[in-house]
Amino acid sequence: MKIVSFTDTKLTDGFWKNRLDTVSNVSVYNVLRRFTETGRLDALRCEWTQGDANEPHIFWDSDIAKWIESVAYILESESHPELESAVDSAIDAIASSQLVDGYYNCCYISKHLDKRWTDRTDHELYCAGHLIEAAVAYFNATGKRKLLDVMEKYLEHIYNVFVVDKSATFTTPGHEEIELALVKLYNLTDNEKYLELCKFFVDSRGVSDEQEYNGVAHKYSQSHLPVREQFTAEGHCVRACYLYMAMADLARLTDDDELLISCKRIFDDIISKKMYITGGIGSSGRGEAFTVPYDLPNLTAYSESCAALALAWFAQRMTLLEADSKYADTIERVLYNNGLSSVSLDGKAFFYVNPLEIRTELLERNTSQCNTHENLPITERKEVFDCSCCPPNITRFIASVADFLYTCDDDTVFVHQYMASETKFDDIRISQKTSYPNDGKIEIVAENVKTLAVRIPYWCSDYSITLNGAVLDSEPIYGYVYIDLTDEVNSIELDFDMSPRIVYPNSKIRDCSGKVAVVKGPVVYCAESTDNNFNLMAFKVDTTAEFTSEYSEFYGTYVLSVEGKIPTAGEQLYSFGEEKYEPATLKMIPYFGFANRGQTDMEIYFLH
Repeated sequence: MKIVSFTDTKLTDGFWKNRLDTVSNVSVYNVLRRFTETGRLDALRCEWTQGDANEPHIFWDSDIAKWIESVAYILESESHPELESAVDSAIDAIASSQLVDGYYNCCYISKHLDKRWTDRTDHELYCAGHLIEAAVAYFNATGKRKLLDVMEKYLEHIYNVFVVDKSATFTTPGHEEIELALVKLYNLTDNEKYLELCKFFVDSRGVSDEQEYNGVAHKYSQSHLPVREQFTAEGHCVRACYLYMAMADLARLTDDDELLISCKRIFDDIISKKMYITGGIGSSGRGEAFTVPYDLPNLTAYSESCAALALAWFAQRMTLLEADSKYADTIERVLYNNGLSSVSLDGKAFFYVNPLEIRTELLERNTSQCNTHENLPITERKEVFDCSCCPPNITRFIASVADFLYTCDDDTVFVHQYMASETKFDDIRISQKTSYPNDGKIEIVAENVKTLAVRIPYWCSDYSITLNGAVLDSEPIYGYVYIDLTDEVNSIELDFDMSPRIVYPNSKIRDCSGKVAVVKGPVVYCAESTDNNFNLMAFKVDTTAEFTSEYSEFYGTYVLSVEGKIPTAGEQLYSFGEEKYEPATLKMIPYFGFANRGQTDMEIYFLH
């Protein structure tokens, strides 16, 4: 099984084409501007000295690398001379500063070169991994190999330090990333040494006692057990999913059944016990981490942007190992919810943390004691963060979003996602015409395809499929309907019922007990006090009421209204009388669009 690359697909219209255009024409330019202002680009020259402004940080290389990767993906389909020139300048700075022995890290070269490879927690291998991904992407897009040459030389150094000489004070990276990057470089070059180095880092994890952050358990960096003995998702979510991505890659490339079993059990642990309805993961801001099953608070949800994206990438790799729609369903959950909420509608600002509830009155809580918000997430997006991993991660995610559309083997093309698009690879041609996620109708034309497997989304209870005008009556197999195509060119029409639906969360989720949420197709809905002049927490939705829908140009999808009731609370703090209610209408917007109109209360879950 292989991924049909986004480079073989052109998004032609609608929801994702609009967001791709925003990333290409706004977001990457804005990230470039902010990274320039904060000194990240200048730092690549490794000329910073004590007393200068903008002191380099241990993860700045990775910030720039992800931005380069974003630009590379955009350049695959359209010319942006200004962006390409900026990338070339950044690569020139990296190449000119690389040490003779191959080492490169702007923070260590500038500040404390004598301490390189002594601190497992300092992101050296993590930064190297992102630079590798950038080098592969930029070479594929432009044919320019300067950064690729830099990274191959750097990897010779890394291989010698960790595998041959074992001169580093640690064995595995504190923050995983280089493992999956090595697989990408192996796929490009067929150099077995890169796959060997990936296996070395993965197989060495959890085998011996290694340095960790002060007071942090080894679960934080997934170093508590050897990887083949890990069956639950633990620790820092981004670190975890980057490791799981590499494990899935190795399971496929080396036919490692033990790794596959671990990946499958870990994935099921996430989606059955530790994932928000929005596709977010990592409920705790302490360590940006997974916690215990069903611990999914809404108000203090951490749900880091990078973590949700990493979950989608982990799920994508699992689609190559097993034909089960739960993986593509999870990708879709991220795509239309936590993944999109991470960036403002205008493409200029970003969330690092994606809460599922906002109560603005709590922002003033205990201000007589401190100026902090007691671990409450920020309520409006920012253009740049001190730790700015999320903005360029989001831009590279959306710039390559068509990577999630299809996988294929010799006989079958799997349709995992639905986007208006045209795809060409080998002698196969596939087009999709659709207004998805605003409409459940998809027209697919497939040329030279033997079998087409179409995903029936997890949220859909009623659908129809026609092949060349004839209605099909086929049952899904693990979420996919397999359609044998005998003609050279075939027309398939899908129609998924997208009526709004009530979602009942597991009562073990403390914050959601006795409450419901609303989805329309793959889109999770929320309500903001901007549209509702009553206490959102007290609203009781009538689960039998009909929803009304109205298309919104502002969100690019529908807004909803539903009837319910609110209490007519008096002034008494406590009373013996039964609470009285009056009718009210709740107006709802797509969750991905919250916090785009200023600071406001927000809720996803409502009493019923």
